[in-house]
Amino acid sequence: MVAQILFLVITLAAIALFTVNLRKIFRNIRLGKSVDRNDQPVKRLITMMRVAFGQSKMVVRPIPAFLHFFVYIGFVIINIEVLEIMIDGLFGTHRVFHGLGGFYNFLIGSFEILAFTVWAACVIFLIRRNVLKLKRFSGVEMTKWPKSDANYILITEILLMSAFLLMNAADAKLQLLGASHYINAGAFPVSQYLMNLLPSTESALVIVERSCWWFHIIGILAFLNYLPYSKHFHILFAFPNTYFSNLEPKGEFTNMASVNNEVKAMLDPSFVPAETEPGKFGAKDATDLSWINLMNAYTCTECGRCTSVCPANITGKLLSPRKIMMDTRDRITEIGKGIDQNGAEHQDGKSLLDDYITREEIWACTSCNACVEACPVNIDPLQIIMELRRFAVMEESQAPASINAMMSNVENNQAPWKYSPADRFNWADEK
Repeated sequence: MVAQILFLVITLAAIALFTVNLRKIFRNIRLGKSVDRNDQPVKRLITMMRVAFGQSKMVVRPIPAFLHFFVYIGFVIINIEVLEIMIDGLFGTHRVFHGLGGFYNFLIGSFEILAFTVWAACVIFLIRRNVLKLKRFSGVEMTKWPKSDANYILITEILLMSAFLLMNAADAKLQLLGASHYINAGAFPVSQYLMNLLPSTESALVIVERSCWWFHIIGILAFLNYLPYSKHFHILFAFPNTYFSNLEPKGEFTNMASVNNEVKAMLDPSFVPAETEPGKFGAKDATDLSWINLMNAYTCTECGRCTSVCPANITGKLLSPRKIMMDTRDRITEIGKGIDQNGAEHQDGKSLLDDYITREEIWACTSCNACVEACPVNIDPLQIIMELRRFAVMEESQAPASINAMMSNVENNQAPWKYSPADRFNWADEK
């Protein structure tokens, strides 16, 4: 009974803490501007099932796609086993689903095989990051914490899978010894090879089995509460992020409502805009972005696929689309912490533009959409870059000299080039 009460207290505390942190993230996302993404529900559902559930954009890189598939499937299916652990922990039972008979043996056997594939994939991922040191896992934004975060996640998954297999190995050996409370149930195609590594006495095996059982479930609950602080949060947000992703053709920019109002007012003096306050052009801080942009930031896996295909980054320029997303997430999190500590009206004097993202970064972008196409969960760094550009140009009148010259030529000559419209076809004259 003491163990059951302790298990209940730990579980409720973990769920409560996770709920508090999740509510803060939802609050931070809602600080963004409103945007309607409830259109075309069928198409959105298909996109979510294809991209998030079906992992369709991962296959561009076959090796990590193959490894990630096992981690993804293993993570989803093995968590079915957590249900049995939760019931056993609350009611003091052991392998409560053993009444399923042969199907139960199939489930446990499948869980073990998947646990081993997850274990192996995480080991390979660790080697790729820390021994092979793949280029896309480095960059100015990949400081000590992002690199450590990735390693913590992989090591945690390795430990959880190891505890699961050792728990089963001890359980299987206890079953062979006829220990009370250990029902003969389950198939152990992987953990059977670990049995010889374990002690032979019943009391020692019980200690091993119970220790691994507690480590496994507490580890899962601890990992759950680590997610809100980690890039691994994408395992929860990938599905809503792909559902609410932009369905319009890539490269098609939306008209700004504030600009539309200005133009309509000039063309029709009787037009009364719906807004009661003057519209703001673009975004200077994270709260000027849409809630979609902020959800994108929290969904980012920091995998670097966007940066690895960015032509600006490849040619040595400062821009990294991954950094844009990480900076946006860090900034809106900082704003949220300020609200928690000082109230909703708190202003810290910082902004996303300049304090986090430099002008050089936003103007290095070629707006080619390569980063958007490469992202495995449909994140759109380009939209954030364009909003920051809009603010710089339309609110501050600050743009590189070459862009100012181009816009001046368009205004005066109806073309980006500095010559009269009358001379536009001189190149075609025969000489």
